[in-house]
Amino acid sequence: MYRNYILHSVMHYFKSARALQWHAVCPFTVNSRSVIIKPWKYSVWTPGRLIHLHKRLNAEKTLVTKDFFDNIQDKRKETFLDMIHIFESRDVHRRGHVEFIYAALRHMEEFGVNKDLEVYKSLINILPKGKYIPTNIFQAEFQHYPKQQQCIIDVLEKMEDNGVMPDIEMEHLLINIFGRRGHPVRKYWRMMYWMPKFKNISPWVLPNPVPNCSLELAKLALERMSSIDLQSRVSLYEACDVKDSIDKTWIVSAQSPVQKELLDAHPRDVSIFVEGAFGIWLRNASVSYFILRADPRPKPKLPPQDIDDVGNLRILFFEYPTENRAVVRRPSVHEQEDGTIFAMCATGTSSRDSLLSWIRSLEKDGNPALAEVPVLFMSKSPLGEVVPVSECDNAGKTEDRNIESGTENRDST
Repeated sequence: MYRNYILHSVMHYFKSARALQWHAVCPFTVNSRSVIIKPWKYSVWTPGRLIHLHKRLNAEKTLVTKDFFDNIQDKRKETFLDMIHIFESRDVHRRGHVEFIYAALRHMEEFGVNKDLEVYKSLINILPKGKYIPTNIFQAEFQHYPKQQQCIIDVLEKMEDNGVMPDIEMEHLLINIFGRRGHPVRKYWRMMYWMPKFKNISPWVLPNPVPNCSLELAKLALERMSSIDLQSRVSLYEACDVKDSIDKTWIVSAQSPVQKELLDAHPRDVSIFVEGAFGIWLRNASVSYFILRADPRPKPKLPPQDIDDVGNLRILFFEYPTENRAVVRRPSVHEQEDGTIFAMCATGTSSRDSLLSWIRSLEKDGNPALAEVPVLFMSKSPLGEVVPVSECDNAGKTEDRNIESGTENRDST
């Protein structure tokens, strides 16, 4: 309809081109304009402009304002669904579906409905049924009604980002709106193929949602990390049970019998370190934990092997040449290249006093070597400030220049 209005106005404009040129030389009055230019039912004469279109051409550009959800004080799921019902009950021939859906997507986190499947289905149900279904192969492949299809694809991607798995009802809903050849339906089928696989791929099953209690989160995190050793045991200590403790908080510790043996065999004159805090994510919750570790043990010295010994000849055509096959003790899973892990913990305050209470609790719980081994508390964490590589390179070049200049000065003296 609007296209016809614009087409008629352009045609009238070109028909009156000569009159406009003459008007530039000899202005005419408003009364004489109706004689030169044929009046149109949607044209309005004003002193400032020659032709104005009808107000219907200058309708509201934003059918749904950006602050549609900002003015709501009570931000709950019920309120969010009420806003959707209000939009649906406006008019039978309502418009602005895409704008409303995008406005709703931006405020889902504020209302706490970004993980609710019912809300996503209510948003998709806003679109009319049957209007966007392609009728031929060209419409199906070239994305019939691309704006509406891309909007629903964005809704499905937001579901995927928040870990919300669709159900069979959503498939029926999408088919009724876009047909079986619609791009949102294809997106739904891809999600239903991959999301169940990724949902059950982790051997550490977590409750959904995870508990809000920090103590329960710490237990889940340490059980997950210490499961590499089946003999590991998660213990709960209270800092108030330790003499002269300042922080009265809980301490969750994980240690295995193998780690106790490694700690007991550690040299008494070599320091061990308490490092952290490190972070582990359990869905959308983060837990800080600390480790008790020592420097890596030196590799065992292997006895020399005589490669010229003819008494042990091997046919290299049938097997690969091997290294020294001397019998040595196999390192445990706790002995890594960057150090030996003796224990892990998470505390309620993550303070240094709570870590000191953790060391004292470990000493009472079958680790008497901690009374003799020096323990150093290190403030080392990978969650600190990140330095760009360019700055590191510039700093290295500056140090090299300083070293070279210092060498030249010593040579000159």
